Amino acid sequence: MKTKIILIFPLSWSLLVVGCVGTGPSTQEGAVAGGVLGAIAGAIIGNNSGNGKGGQGALMGAAVGSILGGTIGNQTDHRNGTIYGSEQAATTQIIAESPPLPPPPQRQVVVYQRPAPTALWIEGHWEFDGRGYYWVDGRWEIPPPRYHHYVAPRWERRARGHVYIRGHWRL
Repeated sequence: MKTKIILIFPLSWSLLVVGCVGTGPSTQEGAVAGGVLGAIAGAIIGNNSGNGKGGQGALMGAAVGSILGGTIGNQTDHRNGTIYGSEQAATTQIIAESPPLPPPPQRQVVVYQRPAPTALWIEGHWEFDGRGYYWVDGRWEIPPPRYHHYVAPRWERRARGHVYIRGHWRL
């Protein structure tokens, strides 16, 4: 019995940590929320199975929930273009001799109430994916620890041509 618990804990912990890997706020929030909900569901299922294994169920539920929550959150981060890293991490592999034709004008955006005192407004913008531009709505975002400035996406002249750099947080 002790062998199973000794094996289950490191396995569950490694799965939990894998679910938290990501560079955006939705990935991290999704992993934490999924882990909590998974732990609760796993504890209930484990306890109600008649074996009284609520603790093991909670560990497994937390691991699975954090992976699923992190995956869903990561999709949101990719859709929103949210990156916590450096400019190097935000630099894409999209290289062109010259930038494509500019996107349509900015859309009118209604700025809604700030959800938290530390939240910063990220303007809506046209994102380039290599095939064309698509609109990303403006949103409030809480910067990662120590980050205070959001750099909007842009084209930048480099040695091999123009490179598209996604929006990212800067220290």
